[in-house]
Amino acid sequence: MRGSLVDLDPSEVAKTLDVTAYGGFLVAQAATKRFLQLGGGAIFFTGASASIKGYPLSAPFAMGKFALRGLAQSIARELAPKNIHVAHFVIDGAIRSPVRQDPLDNPDSTLDPDAIAQTYLSILRQPRSAWTWEVELRPWVENF
Repeated sequence: MRGSLVDLDPSEVAKTLDVTAYGGFLVAQAATKRFLQLGGGAIFFTGASASIKGYPLSAPFAMGKFALRGLAQSIARELAPKNIHVAHFVIDGAIRSPVRQDPLDNPDSTLDPDAIAQTYLSILRQPRSAWTWEVELRPWVENF
């Protein structure tokens, strides 16, 4: 949902927050209940550039992604002692796909989905003594 702050429909903004923030809470709560019975697990959230920086005309998306990041930080500290690894991944750039290829004059200017998946797998396999709680992934062309 995009638009000027004064033009946004409050009920649509609420729906956006339900999906981006409250949905993450519900998934984390359900997963945590199962992981506590199993003795551990991992909960990984996928954020976006909007998790760390707001953009014009995108307040609802930024609000939801900031909230999801805050949820991840909070429960990571709560659940780590219970052997549940929580991490937040900021995907800060376009993801390559069959319909979104890198321009020939700008190779590796999009994120390779296989490289993203490898990063998630690497974080999943981390030793508990050095768990990562947040990762930012961006192609070399993305501005910080």
